[in-house]
Amino acid sequence: MPSANHNYLQNALRKLGNPVKSKNSAWFFKTGKGQYGEGDVFIGVTMPEQRKLIKQYLHLSLKEIKQLLQSPEHECRMCALLILAEQFKKGTEEEKEKIYTLYLENTKWINNWDLVDASAEHIVGQWLETRKEKMKVLKILAKSNSLWERRIAMLSTFYYIKKGSSREAIEIARLLLTAKEDLIHKAVGWMLREIGKRCSVIEEEIFLKQHYHKMPRTMLRYAIEHFPEEKRKNYLNKKMR
Repeated sequence: MPSANHNYLQNALRKLGNPVKSKNSAWFFKTGKGQYGEGDVFIGVTMPEQRKLIKQYLHLSLKEIKQLLQSPEHECRMCALLILAEQFKKGTEEEKEKIYTLYLENTKWINNWDLVDASAEHIVGQWLETRKEKMKVLKILAKSNSLWERRIAMLSTFYYIKKGSSREAIEIARLLLTAKEDLIHKAVGWMLREIGKRCSVIEEEIFLKQHYHKMPRTMLRYAIEHFPEEKRKNYLNKKMR
């Protein structure tokens, strides 16, 4: 059994690191000056490799995971989030609450779209599902100055969409219609598309017909990806009635 110290996991990641993959990831996740991932550091370890590796470290304490989450290395932060999601899945209510709290207290480290997408629904979405403060918390996140907190708000609703509920996603999507960032446009469009696939195309179209004329093009394009070609063209050309 590996030591409980998070340094063992960091060292294991570094041994798996690949300079070519590191360079490719740095380009793919936009780490250049002025880009959304500016300054992020990649070791060059694939997601399948990370998912396999964390199986040996699911016993790490929250203190150790927090240190891992605050690492400058992207893959360390991803592994911390993957471990949190696994611990949340099997935890008691008290353990789940501690994980949820740790997550929201450390959103500054959940600072790229893949980190958000691998964790938000499994921790924030699931924890809030039956709680009266659900929409209050999601709306606070959706109105944040942080791009990543806004994406967390949107992606957390994926948990409800998968269970057949579109209400939460539609409320958050409405708040994010005027967002300026492409990564938010993609997230909102993606969740709207998932509403059409998993909940109801009618519910998706009700939203689209109310808002498509002012939706950013990327958001709209993502949302209508599964529509027949003629309908897609009509939406994009603002010809829907």
